[in-house]
Parts: sequence; structure tokens; C-alpha cells
Amino acid sequence: MGMKVKFCGAARTVTGSSHLITTDDGTKILLDCGLYQGNDPDFDDFNQDWSFNPAEIDVLVLSHSHIDHAGRIPKLVKDGFKGDIVCTSATRDLCAIMLLDSAFIQEKDNIWINKRRAKRDLPPMEPLYTVGDAQNAMSQFVGVSYGRWFRITKNVEVQFTDAGHILGSSSVTLRIEQENRHFEFVGFSGDIGRPDRPILRDPQPMPPCDYLICESTYGGQTHQGMPNDEEDLLKIIKHACEEKKGKLIIPAFSVGRTQELVYMMDKLETAGKLPKVPVYVDSPLAIDATDIFMMHPECYDLELLDYMRRDPNPFGFRKLKFTKKAEESKAINAYTGPCIIISASGMMQAGRIKHHLFNNIENSRTTILVVGFCAEGTLGRIIRDGADKVKIFGEEKQVKAEIVIMDSFSAHGDQQEMLDFLQCQDKQKLKKIFLVHGEIDRQELFKTAILENGFKKVEIPVLDQEFRLD
Repeated sequence: MGMKVKFCGAARTVTGSSHLITTDDGTKILLDCGLYQGNDPDFDDFNQDWSFNPAEIDVLVLSHSHIDHAGRIPKLVKDGFKGDIVCTSATRDLCAIMLLDSAFIQEKDNIWINKRRAKRDLPPMEPLYTVGDAQNAMSQFVGVSYGRWFRITKNVEVQFTDAGHILGSSSVTLRIEQENRHFEFVGFSGDIGRPDRPILRDPQPMPPCDYLICESTYGGQTHQGMPNDEEDLLKIIKHACEEKKGKLIIPAFSVGRTQELVYMMDKLETAGKLPKVPVYVDSPLAIDATDIFMMHPECYDLELLDYMRRDPNPFGFRKLKFTKKAEESKAINAYTGPCIIISASGMMQAGRIKHHLFNNIENSRTTILVVGFCAEGTLGRIIRDGADKVKIFGEEKQVKAEIVIMDSFSAHGDQQEMLDFLQCQDKQKLKKIFLVHGEIDRQELFKTAILENGFKKVEIPVLDQEFRLD
């Protein structure tokens, strides 16, 4: 029969991560089950449809909790998947809140969609999945520690190594037993983090693999280094809040980016440098995620552990206010003084950030700080690319706010950092690298760099393409 890999998502795009491994004996292992996030019409049906039968999947191995990697899990279970969902313990805990939040958004969006369909005399649609579906899915999660081999099927074991991307994120190695006790090692980088970032350990080396599925988000690109991040952030805060006396709005992912920003501001406050303005974390999910961060010190780097000897709560300071209730969020928009607002979602597609943008983007005193990747077609990408006007909630808005970009905050490694990560691989043993989770122009640049570094063969799969692993 032969072993095969099929690329069921994040092929020549950066969202919807999902890759299907079929072993010699027919065992089906799904790596990630992510939601597509974006507005490309070619992907209109991606989240609804499967390129495999969910009931035939034996086990799901999850690299981390970001919605573009985990967001379709409740639908997978709803549509017949009965197996274990294997991941790190921190990923399991984060999924418990993130999938419920995603389900709530699915239900809420569905109400709006059905109102529009009713006006066109079209029948109502069901949400992609419900809160109940998300709750059901959580019963199938199995948490596993980093660095140990864990058996997931009769002939397959998995090992997670810390990817340094977000709390609990991992690179995945499958050790697949073949005939005569021969083993094939199939690896999945997950999202490769960056060295010397706050909070988390550096990405750890994976075992040498025969085949490797590797992310490529920032192929051909170099990030700004870490050493100046705090000072650069402080300059932006002072410019926005002291010089312009306006609001600094930071769209940020609820998990990872928000905690990193809060931790950096906590250190600035401890050092007496942070301007005395209110700082709002306006995201219920980010608030819950911050509580989970406090529960998993096994993921922290030595710098944070040392800092906690002086400040036991690195995610809280006097001027910091967490706003859960909708009324509190609305009150921020009514606030006229200088302040800092950290709100989700990072790509500005949904959530409370859209309300803050709607109310402030036409104010020249406002500063919008973009600190993360925004997929093609998202509101964040449109703003990031310098649009003069945007549509928010169906209303055209002039972009009069100052737009500032700090790519150094990215949780994805740049090209050199990804190449450094690949150096743990045996170039003679590794037969092929498959590039995923990247736009094609970035992937082509990264492919060239990989081949120039002495690796044998690199493929850039298209969606639903299948390869034999001979």
C-alpha cells in the first residue's frame, strides 16, 4: 500500500492547517485541523467540506491551539471523528477556552448570515459548529508532556518538542514502525517560534526525520531583532499617548501576543518608564488565556522565571485593566483621554477590536500598532498595506489614524531562524521537505534558501495534493 501524506489545508496559504498521514497498514493520522481565516473566494467552502471522511481518522495530533490549527476540531467531532486528540497539556487547556470562544463566534455569525438570507428568501443555515459541539470535542483531548514518546496507535508513537511559538506549541515527530522493526520518522514543524522572545523557551530541536512538513510563513524575510523591542514599544507608547495625547490601539491575538505585550509593559512599569495612562486588555478570551499562562510555568524561559522572583505576577500592574463585560468595552470607546487598548482579533477580522477601529480609525490622534501577521484579504492586511479607506461593519471609513508596524513581535521565525531550526536535521537522512503555511512567493524564496543550504528535495504542495512516502 505504501505510506502517503495528503495536504488538506495551509497549502500555499497560511491558515487552515491540516495534513493527513496514511501509514502502510491504513492507519490515518491527522496533523492539525485548522479553520481557514480570510476572504479568498477560492476557499469559500473550505471550512464546511472535508477532503477525507472524519469517521475514518484514527487519531488527531495537534501542534498548538491557534484557531488556524485547531479551529475545525468541533466540526470534525460533530461529523464523526471518534479518536483521541493528542497534544501538550498547555495546548489542551488553551483549546478548552479557544474552541468555546470560536463556537460562540460561529453561532453569532450564523444569526447575522441567516438574517441576510431571509431577506433574499433563502433557507437558514446551521452554524459550522455550536458551543455544545466544542464541549463534546474537549472530552477527546489527551495531554502529553514534551520530550517523551507516546503511543497513539498500534504502530505509531508521537513526540512533542517545544516549538517556542505560543504556550504549549510543539513540533511533532511520528515514529512509525514498518516491517522488520524498521522505523520511518515523519516530522511536522508546527509554527516555528523565535529565539530570545519573552516568556517562552527557544524552539527546541526535533529528532532527525525521513520526511518533514515545514512552515514557511516568513520565507525571504528578516525580522527586527529582539534587543530593541521594549525600547521601541516605549517610544511608540510615548508618541501616541504623550505627544499626540491619543489612543494607542493594538490588535493582538488573545493567546501569546497579548501576554507578551502585557509582560513587556509590566517590566516597563516596574522600571518606572511606562507613561501613567490606562492600559486596557479588552478581550475576554485573552483574560482567560492569561490565567492559563499562569498555570503552565513549565513553558517559561529562565528570564521570566528569574523576573518572577521580583514580581510574582508578570501579567499585571496598577494601570492595567482587564475588561470582560460588553458595557466595560463600550465605556473605553467613550473615554476621550490617552490610553492603550489591546484587543482581539489580531487580524482585525472579528471581535471587539473591530468596534475600537470603527470608533477611532478616522481620528488622526489615534495610533494603530500592527504587531502580527495578517492573512491576505483580512481587514488587518488591508490596513497594514496602507489603504486610505476601509469597510467596517458595512460602513466606509477613512483611515486617518497613524499606522505603525512592528514585525519584530512576530511569533513566527524569519527565514534565517527557520533555517537555523532545520539544522537539527540529518541532510543525508531527510529525503524530502514539504513547505506549508506560507504564501507562494514566500515559499519559493524559502525553497531556494533550503536547497542552497544542502538539503536534497523540497516540494510546495497544492491543496489536496497527495504524495507517496517511499
